[in-house]
Amino acid sequence: MTDIPGEDAEPILHVVFYRTSSGNEPGREWLRGLTREDRKAIGEDIKTAQYGWPLGMPLIRKLEPGLWEVRSRVTDGIARIVFTVDGGVMVLLHGFIKKSQKTPPAELKTARRRLANLIEE
Repeated sequence: MTDIPGEDAEPILHVVFYRTSSGNEPGREWLRGLTREDRKAIGEDIKTAQYGWPLGMPLIRKLEPGLWEVRSRVTDGIARIVFTVDGGVMVLLHGFIKKSQKTPPAELKTARRRLANLIEE
C-alpha cells in the first residue's frame, strides 16, 4: 500500500495533461477509456508522485533526459504514464498499457514528439 499524503500536505508538483494545439488532451482521453478501478489505481500512483517527488523505482522510472514514467498495475497488465517535469509542473504526455518487457518504440516516439511540441510552445 502506498502512503497517501495527509489533507494538509502541499503537493510538490502540480499535475496537468499535455494539450495539443487544437485543445485535445490525449492522456485524459486515454484514461477515460479505462475501467473505473484502473483509473483509480493510476490516479493514486500519480498522486503519490505528485506529493513525493522525486521518487524512483518501482513507481517512477527515468526513461531518458526529460522523460519519466509512472508504473501502475492495472487489470490488463501494467499501465505507463509518460511525463515530464517543468519547474513545479508534472505534464502527463502519454499513456499506454505495456504488454511486453520493453517499452514499445512507437509509444516512446509519441511521448518524445509531445515533449518536443511542449518545448516549442
